[in-house]
Amino acid sequence: MNIIYLDNPAAEWENTTPIGCGRMGAMIYGAPGTERLQLSEERIWSGQAQANAAPELYDKLNTLRRLLMDGKAAEADDWAQAHMKDDFVRVKSYETAGDLVVDTGDTDADGAAEAYSRRLDLMDGVATVRYARKGHVYAREFVASYPDDVIAARFTGLLPERTVSLRWERENIKRVTVKDGLMTVKASTMDDAHPFTVLVKAVTDGQTGASGDAMTVTGATELTLLVTAAVEKTPALPDSGDWADLRARAVADHRALMERSAIDLSAGDESGLEELTIPQRLARVREGKKDGGLLGLYYQFGRYLMVGSSRPGTLPANLQGVWNGYLNAPWNSDYHTNINLQMNYWPVEVTNLSECALPLFDYMNGNLLESGKRTAQISYHCRGTVTHHLSDIYGFTAPADGLWGLWPLGGAWLCFNMWEHYLYTGDMDYLANAAYEFIRQSALFFLDYMVESDDGTMLLTGPSTSPENCYFDANGHRVTLCMSPSMDVEIVGGLLRIYVACERLLNRDPAQRDQAEAALKKMPPLRIGRHGNLMEWMEDYDEPDPGHRHISHLFALYPDDSISAATPELLEAARKTIERRLSHGGGHTGWSCAWLICLYARLGDGEGVHRMIGKLLANSTLDNLLDTHPPFQIDGNFGATAGLAEMLLQSHGGVIALLPALPEAYPEGSFRGLRARGGVSVDAAWRDGRVVSASLKADRDACFTLRVNGEDRAVRLKAGETLAI
Repeated sequence: MNIIYLDNPAAEWENTTPIGCGRMGAMIYGAPGTERLQLSEERIWSGQAQANAAPELYDKLNTLRRLLMDGKAAEADDWAQAHMKDDFVRVKSYETAGDLVVDTGDTDADGAAEAYSRRLDLMDGVATVRYARKGHVYAREFVASYPDDVIAARFTGLLPERTVSLRWERENIKRVTVKDGLMTVKASTMDDAHPFTVLVKAVTDGQTGASGDAMTVTGATELTLLVTAAVEKTPALPDSGDWADLRARAVADHRALMERSAIDLSAGDESGLEELTIPQRLARVREGKKDGGLLGLYYQFGRYLMVGSSRPGTLPANLQGVWNGYLNAPWNSDYHTNINLQMNYWPVEVTNLSECALPLFDYMNGNLLESGKRTAQISYHCRGTVTHHLSDIYGFTAPADGLWGLWPLGGAWLCFNMWEHYLYTGDMDYLANAAYEFIRQSALFFLDYMVESDDGTMLLTGPSTSPENCYFDANGHRVTLCMSPSMDVEIVGGLLRIYVACERLLNRDPAQRDQAEAALKKMPPLRIGRHGNLMEWMEDYDEPDPGHRHISHLFALYPDDSISAATPELLEAARKTIERRLSHGGGHTGWSCAWLICLYARLGDGEGVHRMIGKLLANSTLDNLLDTHPPFQIDGNFGATAGLAEMLLQSHGGVIALLPALPEAYPEGSFRGLRARGGVSVDAAWRDGRVVSASLKADRDACFTLRVNGEDRAVRLKAGETLAI
């Protein structure tokens, strides 16, 4: 049930098998005779810390703001294009560590490869490759061990009369040495700014040797390889190469996280689906056939990718998690903060992987907070901290790329991830010592950055954009820049609410809380346009791309919850917004389709959820279940995993709702180990679309409304108490 099964080796990097231990990841090709193991290490990244802030930007931003306030948006765009070409910085790319190529000595001369399988056990975290030549079986196992901080591979069935050869492939290798079964690779990022070291240790029943830059192994029937890498220092390998012990530690650590939660939608599936390959199952979905088991597998794969790319003490998952086979990755495999980084972490709390969010908060506090303060002070003359639409591991927080980079909301959006962690865990120490300062500094920035409308009734943000989208102004000009797009209103309003809540809990700065509460009262209202949709800008503009991949103005529906059943007119406008986007081809990238799953779930629309899941699997899912934008971008996996949980359990607004958006296609099923805000673990089973049993256990004292089978009931639970229904 939790096996990703393929019957062919990967012909390209995007269809390889991923394993990861947080700071390192590997992609397995699995070709008979020649294995290629592509290695990634989270800090192998070109570039360096940049100035991040330009004093002259302040006057330019004021010029743009005045033009926008005067209704001259097209002139503002033109002015920015003419005068700000050098103000939009580029960041460098995350880079591959390189490829370990293992020629195992068997070739087609030994017989064509038969009975081939490439499998990934999501619960154990073990990948396997098996094939036979004339009845002789060759097998490989791979693990990425967080306890031992190593990528490890085990080859069995080797022919002792053949020579196994190992080599490292990458550009900008400085030196390779091989001695006593240890290959040491010295290399550097492509800008030569960051040297790194790769170690490959061979443990075998044969003999190791060297042939130029290659390691050789002779007389072997089995071979264990330990692989690690580090930037600007020599990495360490485990003292022991005992495969059984290393594998057992890795599996125990991995299962401890993976076993916490699961969903089962397989009731009513045809028998034998688990024996099909992933491409065969995806083909059936494209034909409109049901495969609930595949959804359970997809759910666990999303959790598997989180466990593999974000563990305490590592960097957070980037646009490709931790896996990158390129020297110049798509979108630099960076930290896009206008949805992508935030979406990566949507599933962590609800799917019971809370500690996997800690790298994000460490990154925010360690890489963005102080840098963002300098950007806020120098470029905006504001207090607080600010991050724009992307960043890197060097703390980049300034506008980047082009006009769409004039969007200073990235750090503010990340505050919602911090707040969610508190809502789920109730950890006051975390709130006080890890979350509060970033949230406070983000709020301070917007309290200074916002300006009053000309009539004094509203506080406005700008110059800004609605992420990556543009509009036609009243004269038909295509325009990017604006004042107070709806997403700004929603994020800043939500941020100020979060900050006020923090102050009420911690009572650090009552005067600043009062200022935030006063600002909240002057936030612009959300408005409904002539199509019945939620307006994306303050004016009811048409847009060049009405099927745009971003649906930024629905932030208030998900991941926030300020649009809900309590705001029925806005809720209906949100529905019409989605329908309009889709009628013009929206949801055509993996991550945008994943967002639509979450949005439909919040609408309580199970059939909408079902359609978007089908669309995601049919159009935006690769043969190994990785999401494709295209190309591969991991946020679609994470966002869809969150959406699958959201259709089964919701817990915003003080209500814990069971099966709030269950599709009719899955009238029977179960889930276990999902988490609700307030520190409640939830299991449930249903038949005929109705919950027949459920268990809710509170970590701490909890008071909520339980919504089940269309009925509400008030519930109070003490810490450790379980409610069974």
